[in-house]
Amino acid sequence: MKNLVPLPYRRVSVQPYEGEMTETAIRAHLMGRETYRRTDFIVLRKGPASKDSQDTAVVEVTASDRESLFSPIDSVRIVALPETSVFVEAPETDPANPSSLAAKAHELGIEGEQTLVVRGKYEHVGFIHHPDPMVIRVVEVSPPEPPKLFDLAQRVLSYAELPPIRLELTRIDLNELAEGHSPSAFLVPCRSGGLDGLKAPVYFLDERPERHDWTMIGCERSLQFHRHYYSDEPPRIELCPRQLAGDNDAPTLLKCCLLEFETELDGNVAVAPWGADLAMVEKAIRQLVAVAEPAPAGASQVP
Repeated sequence: MKNLVPLPYRRVSVQPYEGEMTETAIRAHLMGRETYRRTDFIVLRKGPASKDSQDTAVVEVTASDRESLFSPIDSVRIVALPETSVFVEAPETDPANPSSLAAKAHELGIEGEQTLVVRGKYEHVGFIHHPDPMVIRVVEVSPPEPPKLFDLAQRVLSYAELPPIRLELTRIDLNELAEGHSPSAFLVPCRSGGLDGLKAPVYFLDERPERHDWTMIGCERSLQFHRHYYSDEPPRIELCPRQLAGDNDAPTLLKCCLLEFETELDGNVAVAPWGADLAMVEKAIRQLVAVAEPAPAGASQVP
């Protein structure tokens, strides 16, 4: 099963083990031993303080009696032996969060048939087996830094009950959009730092400045505002993520200021309002997850 992350992580027990790290030896060691009624997986470590990634195995155990506090183990299934398991100390990784575990696996280059076991936040231990997270492309404007939608999506992944997800940022840099343009002034939608690269004075549309001979970096909504304020249309550089995202097969999250209160799903593209909050971004991500139908990842989180 891809993306197996047992939750809650109290289902995972960590035990020292000094025997041979083979299926036969591990099975013989565990069969008939008592297990706590909430323990479904056991991480075996070669010595309680060892940090050697080659000394870790992960097994699934069952017991016929799950009502009593303890009962004998009646079956043992090997999840991972030392050849395919990696154990790391990562205090910043949340073992109760599949996306956090998937991010650590990606950082370490762990994928495919491998299993990552993490001693993470609060010194709790969890694992992700065969990590293969859903990848969501986030198309967002910068500045500000970090790009707002990308930051909100990262925050959603830190708390929402979702399958493992990895975000990839496609940045639309306002300074880069302006390259090759030499107007006497630029007009941007609102005040933001990080525009020092623009080679002309910068005005901010939401402050309704006196009309100048400017080029506007803006979207359709900004153009509507400009028509209302000044009764004309200036030269314009498009900055709408929806217009600039391009064709891509990857699930994509972006925002559009033509939306105000609701998210919108267009194929594999989830669109949030420009002023989206965490709840709206979470809804958009859930829409992408539903389209992708990651059944194995969802099944991994059954209590």
